Order: sequence, then C-alpha cells, then structure tokens
Amino acid sequence: MWNNFEFVNPVFFWLFLLLPVLILWYLWKRKQQTAALKISSTQGFKTQKNWLAKLKPLLFVLRLVALSALIVAMARPRTVDESTRTKTTKGIDIVMAIDVSASMLARDLRPNRLEALKEVAARFINARPNDRIGLVEYAGESFTKTPLTSDKSIVLSSLKSITYNNIIEGGTAIGMGLGTSVNRLKDSRAKSKIIILLTDGVNNSGVIDPKIASELALEFEIKVYTIGLGTNGMALSPIGIRPDGGFQYGNQQVEIDEVLLKEIAEATGGKYFRATSNTKLEEIYEEINKLEKTDIEEFKYTNYDEKFRPWVLLALGLLGLEFLLRYTVFKGFV
Repeated sequence: MWNNFEFVNPVFFWLFLLLPVLILWYLWKRKQQTAALKISSTQGFKTQKNWLAKLKPLLFVLRLVALSALIVAMARPRTVDESTRTKTTKGIDIVMAIDVSASMLARDLRPNRLEALKEVAARFINARPNDRIGLVEYAGESFTKTPLTSDKSIVLSSLKSITYNNIIEGGTAIGMGLGTSVNRLKDSRAKSKIIILLTDGVNNSGVIDPKIASELALEFEIKVYTIGLGTNGMALSPIGIRPDGGFQYGNQQVEIDEVLLKEIAEATGGKYFRATSNTKLEEIYEEINKLEKTDIEEFKYTNYDEKFRPWVLLALGLLGLEFLLRYTVFKGFV
C-alpha cells in the first residue's frame, strides 16, 4: 500500500516538535487567565454544571489539529505511479539453418544430435524476445520451415516439430541451406542480419556451391555463424534400416568440413564453432547470444498524484470551525 507513497518535503515534520511547546504555553496561559475568588463558604451558591465551560479547551484542540494538518500538507504527500515501455531500436533478424540429414540422429550427443540441438535452440529463441527468427531445414535439399516472425510461439512450435524424415532428399547440401537462409534475409530492413548454420557433415549434394552462397550473404550484409556438430573420432550413427523400418546403428567416423565452415564464417564476418557435447553446444549458443545484442530503448513514465490539498482543506475547515465556535457558542467564555 505504501510502496508508491512519498513525502516531497519531509523536513517540515520537524514542526511537530512545536506542538508540545504550544500545549505547555496554553496550559500556562490558561492558568494565568483564571480568576480566583476567596469566600468563607459556598453553601449559599446554587451549584450548576456548565458544559460549555468544560468544552472550552476544544477550541485549542481544533487549532492544534488544524496546525498538524497544515504541517502534513507542507510535507507534500503524494503517490507515485511508474510505468515503463520498451522499444527495440536496433532489431536483429536471425535465420537458423538446421541440418536434418540422417547423421543428425547420431548418439554422440544426448539423446541424439538433432534433439540436443532442438533443446538448446529453444532456449536461444526464448532469450531473444525482441528479434525476428526464422527456421530453414536442409539435407540433400532445403526449404523454409518458418519465415521470419516475432511470434516466438510459432517458431518454438516449428522447432519442436522438426524430425528426420525420408521425404527430403538424402545428403548434406550446405550450399542449399545457406542459400535458402540468405533468400529469407536479403530483403530484411533489420539493423543486423545473421544466419546460424549448423551441420554435422560435409557438403555432398545440392546445386548451390557453399562459397557462392557465402558471397551472396556478404553482398546482402548477412553475418554467418557456423557450427560443426559432432564428437571427435567415432560416433554411434545410423548405418542402415532394419526390416521394421527402424535404424540400425554402428560406429562411424565423424566427418565435418571444418575448413569450409571456417571459410564461410570468416568471409561474412561471423565465427566458426565446434560442438562436441551437449554442454559445448549450449555454450556456443550462449556466446552467439552475447555477441549479437539488440539495442533496446526504455521509456519511463511517472505519474504523481498530489495528496496535500485535502490536508489544506481540512486545516482551513478546522480553523473556520474554531473561529465560528469562538465568536458564537463560546463567546462569553473567551
């Protein structure tokens, strides 16, 4: 209740120290003004209680309360209501190009590469509330899963639905994935445009050369961060399909074209990362999140509701009542 209440001039509360002095002065003055009559006996006087005489100190009480109200008014009480509004001044458009080839089902990351990526990418998306994000899938060919949007619920739902399927042509078309991502960003008016390209293999299919795609990214001022996903050495990967349709797993050598990924990143002003574990993958996305900052302008609005006026009106009312009583009801006792 009192969190947004304040006094602008609390120093005036020191004036309350004068009230005890005024009370002492009133008691002393009243004693001095009281007449004394000495007689031998009061039996001849008919006693009658006069209630007006007993209520006379009420005038002084009214004045004290009026002075107290004036002191509170001078301290200037008020309530403060603050509200803020944020405005993104330099938004970033981000396209995440995700390799969905069969090798992404390798189990060197838990539970596999694709699911580990989806978990970390979801946290990255949630950490970018002020940016537009789109998703591109690629294997032997590529397509846009989600166009650029600021609706994170749509992006997260699309990310969750990404799975390996045999509808997309097999292989790893890094150039196709990068080219489709560039196409989604080339008309963007955002202050900064970036692509996060993730793969666990080498470019072995597609009609677009990765180097040409990186030149297009550079032409449209798009920065590309590349991530090579997979452990060093051998990884438990799909090597065939069983009669029931499930994958047969076996150890295979991890092959990632790190030279190509580094060239793409360097050519566009980005950076290459190697994710060999779940923890390392998470650290990579956290680093990208820190490297690409969105400038946010915050506007703060403060509304002051002054509360001193009722105290002034109360003081004036009490002083008026005291004046009225002093010169009407209590006139004969003043």
